Amino acid sequence: MKTKLLLVSLFLLATTSYAQLTLSPNAEVSVLTIGPGAELNDAFGHNAFRIRDVSQGLDITYGYGEYDFDTPNFYLKFAQGKLKYLISRVEFNRLYNFYVYQNRTIQEQVLNLSSSEKQKLFDLLQENYKPENRPYLYDFFYDNCATKMRDVLLKVVDNPIKFHTPPTLEPKTFRALIHEHVNRNSWGSLGIDTALGAVIDTEASPYEHMFLPKYIYQFFAVATTNDKPLVKSSSTLFEARTLEAQTSFITSPLSLMTLIALLILGITFRDHNNKTRTKVLDIFLFAITGILGVFVVLLWFATDHSATAQNYNLLWAFPLNLLMLIPLSKPKLGARGRKYLKFLLIMLVLLTMHWFIGIQVFAIGWIPLLIALGIRYIYIIKTNSN
Repeated sequence: MKTKLLLVSLFLLATTSYAQLTLSPNAEVSVLTIGPGAELNDAFGHNAFRIRDVSQGLDITYGYGEYDFDTPNFYLKFAQGKLKYLISRVEFNRLYNFYVYQNRTIQEQVLNLSSSEKQKLFDLLQENYKPENRPYLYDFFYDNCATKMRDVLLKVVDNPIKFHTPPTLEPKTFRALIHEHVNRNSWGSLGIDTALGAVIDTEASPYEHMFLPKYIYQFFAVATTNDKPLVKSSSTLFEARTLEAQTSFITSPLSLMTLIALLILGITFRDHNNKTRTKVLDIFLFAITGILGVFVVLLWFATDHSATAQNYNLLWAFPLNLLMLIPLSKPKLGARGRKYLKFLLIMLVLLTMHWFIGIQVFAIGWIPLLIALGIRYIYIIKTNSN
């Protein structure tokens, strides 16, 4: 108990001393850009502020986007878009060693700020780190670890920052920007492209590119304030080692869905030869697509996530498929059942049109399954028509 009280006392003392600290004229403020990691939650990189004052013995970093797994109803709040994220404060050496261990590139841009601007930024970060201020409502595209670098900085500079478009910038949609970091034939991409709707298939403005850490680096590199460069100097503190890719097509979504599609087509071919219908297969397919459709609807209408709206995955994963489970268990569907299956075929055609026109880009991992579903629907209609 005494040890715990001592640690708490030291923490409170450190917090108080930081809050009262006045930076020296030689203090430096920089933005760190961390390269992508191996896991999905690290795939987009990270940004953090670094406050370094040698004369004060201070070298500390502040980053946004931390979350606490002990939060009550963590997963429910995460799914609803109501999870509060936190600002973190870590000694620079600890942060550096952590990302070196993870083999992630660390780049630093020292900002060209006045002494008063540095102090205001430091004070603001300290204010945000107070327990009552630490939590904030996170948004993947508009209020994340990267956009916080820009937005917090805009609050403390005396002159407006002009963010010029980097010469190498290519116009892209939000989804295409995500695909820069996530392999389209990966399970992470399958989940993202299934959960997020057509709203992210609109073209991101140059300013909106800064939801990704690497574009914070690129935009800051050419930004100006008071007719002078925002960045005084840039350096790479650690360069990630090149490792062999460990991804395998065999375990990818496209591979697995191809096997499932071949199984569906094989059973359909056998049913055709035997002039029968494997009802268990149809019940399984309609149950899975119906349940998936329910999740898509809930993400669209029952959460605060802005990126899950207008999700046309409903054109193939349709909640009303669950109502077909009992009719499909019977030998014949009847006229209504056949009409519903024709409706599903039309939906698949609409999905294809949405994809080609560019209204929404879908997960490539679903392609074999969608083809198999279309053929299976045609077979069921043909069987029940005779």
